Amino acid sequence: MAECYYVGVDVGTASVRAALVTREGLLKSSAEEPISIWEPQSDHYVQSSTEIWDKCCLVVKRVTHDVERSQVRGIGFDATCSLVVLDQSFQPVPVSQDGERQRNVVMWMDHRAAEQAARITNTSHRVLSRVGGVMSQEMQPPKLLWLKENLRESCWKEAAHFFDLPDFLSWKATGCLTRSLCTLVCKWTYCPPDGWDATFWTTIGLEDLMENNYSKIGSLTCSPGTPVGDGLTQEAAADLGLNPGTAVGASLIDAHAGGLGVIGADVKGFHLPCEDQPITSRMAMICGTSSCHMAISQQPLFVPGVWGPCLSAMVPGLWLNEGGQSATGRLIDHMVKGHAAYIQLQEQAQQRFGENIYTYLNSHLSLMAEAPSAVDLLGSGLHLWPDFHGNRSPLADPTLKGMVIGLSLSQTLDDLALLYLATIQALALGTRHILEAMREAGHDISTLFLCGGLSKNPLFVQIHANATGLPVVLPDQLEAVLIGAAILGACASQDYSNIQEAMEKMAKVGKVVQPDCELQSFYERKYKVFLHLVAHQREYQALMSHR
Repeated sequence: MAECYYVGVDVGTASVRAALVTREGLLKSSAEEPISIWEPQSDHYVQSSTEIWDKCCLVVKRVTHDVERSQVRGIGFDATCSLVVLDQSFQPVPVSQDGERQRNVVMWMDHRAAEQAARITNTSHRVLSRVGGVMSQEMQPPKLLWLKENLRESCWKEAAHFFDLPDFLSWKATGCLTRSLCTLVCKWTYCPPDGWDATFWTTIGLEDLMENNYSKIGSLTCSPGTPVGDGLTQEAAADLGLNPGTAVGASLIDAHAGGLGVIGADVKGFHLPCEDQPITSRMAMICGTSSCHMAISQQPLFVPGVWGPCLSAMVPGLWLNEGGQSATGRLIDHMVKGHAAYIQLQEQAQQRFGENIYTYLNSHLSLMAEAPSAVDLLGSGLHLWPDFHGNRSPLADPTLKGMVIGLSLSQTLDDLALLYLATIQALALGTRHILEAMREAGHDISTLFLCGGLSKNPLFVQIHANATGLPVVLPDQLEAVLIGAAILGACASQDYSNIQEAMEKMAKVGKVVQPDCELQSFYERKYKVFLHLVAHQREYQALMSHR
C-alpha cells in the first residue's frame, strides 16, 4: 500500500509554512513564504487575506510536488488569531482609515482597541470570568467595537463576515462557514454548550452582531480536527494542487497547534515526572515572537489573569487555560539589536562562518563564565522586567512597561551578552510567575513541553528548566506547530479515531533538558527581585499619578 500523508499549514505572524507529514509524524518536506505586514499608523498592524491564501496555495503545492494527490489523506490549518473582514460577496473589506481594500486583516498584535478593551473589562460581564477577568485588546470583541466606532461607513456597514484567520482558511478550503471551537471560545467569548451570550454583545454595544442567528460571527461550531464540510471544494483543490474532497480538519490558533504537536507525546522510558500521569500534568509552551502557556484540565479551573477555562479549545473534551507573554522573541531581538555593540556582534558572528548571532552570544557567555552552570550566575547583578509590550499573564495589565536594573556606562560586547542573558532569565521567571498562578488555581504541572522558534535556542531552554525547576521536553520534530496542523488533517481523514490517538502516534519526544538543581537558591532570590520590580513599577506609577 502506498504511503499516506497529511499536510499541515501554519500561518504565522510574518510567514506561511506548510509541511508534508507521514502517518508516524515524520516531516517529509516543508516550505515557507513571507507575508506582508503593514503598519498604517502606530500600533495598527494589518495584512491581506488574499495574499495569505495565495501563499498557502504556493507552499502546499511545493511540499506535495513529489507525491500522488491520492496519497494526501487530509489537510489542517492553523493561524494567528487575527481578524478577517469580508463583505456579502466574500470580498475583502478595508480595516484602516486609508481604505486599502486588500488590507482586510486586523493582526493579533494590533493594539488599536486598548480603550475599547478597557471599557469591556469595566462592564464586569460574566463572560470575562473565562478570560482571566480582563478583556485583552488582542481578542476580537474590542477590535470589532473599534471598527464599528471608527470605520462605520467604510468597514462596519459593508462587513457581512468576521472570521478568525484559522476559520477563514478552513472556509476558503471547504466553502463551509462552521467555526472551530478553538477560535470562538478562546478569542470571541463563545461558551459551549450554551453558545453566544446575547447580554454581552448588547452590553458592549455590538447587538447588531446578533442578527440572523449571529451569521456574521458564526452560528455553527465544531471541535478541532472534526471534518469540515465535504472536504476541499473543486476551486480550493485546484488552488492547492490536491484532490477535491480531501479531508479538511477544523482549524486551530497557531499556538494551540504547537500544543497539539507536543503535549500528547508518549514519554515512556524518559524518566519524567509526568510518565503514567494524566496529560493534565503537562504544560505546553509555544515560544516564538510571543509565547503561549497551555495547560489542560478535566474540570474547569479559573486562573486570574489567564485566559480560559475553554472547553475543547485544544484537546476535545478537556478544558484549556492559556497564559502568555506578548513579546518574547520580539523582546530578545529588541534588546540585542538596539544595543550599541550590535554591529560588533554581527561582525564577530560573520567571521565565524556566518554563525547565527544568538549561537555566538551563547558561546560568548560560556567563555565569560568559569563553568557551564556559572552562565546563569552572570545575571546576578542585572535584572529585567520583560513587559515592554504590556503583561498578558498573570497580571493582565497592558499598561505595564519594561524595566532594567543594573546598567553601567560600559557598552561592550560583554555588556550586550549580559543584557541578552538577563532578558532570557526575565522571560523564564515570567513563565514561573504564570505557573504559580496556575498551580494556585488547581493545576498540577510537573513537566514543560516546549516548541516554536525559541525552543531551538539551547540557552533559552536550559534557563527555563533552571528557573522553573521543571524538566523541559523538546519534540523530535522541531516544527511541532506544523505537526499539530497535520494532526488536524489526520483526524479529519478518520485514519485515527480521535485527536488523542493521533497526538500519541504523531508527536514524539526528541530531547529532555533537566534543571540544574545547584541553581535553585539563585533563582529563588532572582525571582524575589523579579516580583519586587513590578511592585516598584506600580508604586512609581501611583506616586506620579498623585498631583
